[in-house]
Amino acid sequence: MKGYIVLLIGLVSSVIFYECKSLASGANNLNAFTVAQDKELGDQVAGEIASKPTEYPILPEAGNQEIYNYIRGMKNTIINSGKVKYKNEFPWEVKIIKDDKTLNAFCTPGGHIYVYTGLIKFLDSEDQLMGVMGHEIAHADGRHSTEQLTKQYGIAFIADALLGNKTALGQIAETVVGGLAGLSFSRANESEADSKSVEYLCGSSINAAGAAGFFKKMEGEKQPPTFLSTHPAPANRIANIEKKARNLNCAGSLTNTSIYQKMKAKL
Repeated sequence: MKGYIVLLIGLVSSVIFYECKSLASGANNLNAFTVAQDKELGDQVAGEIASKPTEYPILPEAGNQEIYNYIRGMKNTIINSGKVKYKNEFPWEVKIIKDDKTLNAFCTPGGHIYVYTGLIKFLDSEDQLMGVMGHEIAHADGRHSTEQLTKQYGIAFIADALLGNKTALGQIAETVVGGLAGLSFSRANESEADSKSVEYLCGSSINAAGAAGFFKKMEGEKQPPTFLSTHPAPANRIANIEKKARNLNCAGSLTNTSIYQKMKAKL
């Protein structure tokens, strides 16, 4: 009980500090989780996903090593860009979900990346998929999920979970798994993730505005994925992504359409 009170006092102190900081800066980034706890939660969520093969049918690596190596190569370009803050703290593992009907990708807290075969098959080029992956990695690296969980559950509940209450921690993990098609991120979170997707690719030979190509292709889809949020509007996101690439003078122009088409045909 004493430990709980001490932690709760510490968290409340953090709330006061961050709220004051937020008021001064106009930001709203309160997060009761530490970076290590982001990783712990992500590991638990990854375990929950692995335990639900019907809902999340992971494509086996045996017999599919070439496509896994290809997707992980894209991931490595992003992670090694020099722009990922928690490059060494999070595992940044990639799994492919065998579901051709779902146009989605997500990244758990702590850096477990999942890409659906439906999205891979739907997109036209490597830069588009890398733009999506960069966007999702940015949510994890910016710790947006645990920011949202802090707002959703409140400090006292999270303190209980972080002190070792497995029921509370399990409930949080279930919430994340249940909302993996995405937690509802704020306008600022979405804009930051779009911007970071450009920054991650800007130093490479790949078209850094690949995420804009994804949004253009998704326009008109009846059931777009959650990360194609209505805030900001898709048209504004396209314009902002392309403007960011211009402002950073990103020189990369490769889309690698031909090799992408060959690789996705293997699925």
